[in-house]
Amino acid sequence: QVQLVESGGGLVQAGGSLRLSCAASGSIVSINAMAWYRQAPGKQRELVAIITSGGSTNYEDSVKGRFTASRDTSKNTLDLQMNSLKPEDTAVYYCTADLTVYTGRGATRRDYWGQGTQVTVSS
Repeated sequence: QVQLVESGGGLVQAGGSLRLSCAASGSIVSINAMAWYRQAPGKQRELVAIITSGGSTNYEDSVKGRFTASRDTSKNTLDLQMNSLKPEDTAVYYCTADLTVYTGRGATRRDYWGQGTQVTVSS
């Protein structure tokens, strides 16, 4: 059973910082990419940051210079350091991973999602 477990959300004042963590566990052969998405109330889910298997990182324009994504390949973890938070960053943040995993019939590649963690930034 493959799982993604997020932690680190919470309530913070504007200008503050939070660090989100995501840990992937289970019968993982390889991690092809990991990413953070977020979904604010009444809005579509949007990509915040993505790290490819090669280590390249891309960010949504509104978080560039404020958010930093990092991976620990030895631990299968993905962190998101969020600084200078704004009220418009308020959302549920989801970790996702493009994984190759062992199944009963060999290996298969698919996307997995965490349960989400709430980030609330007060003004």
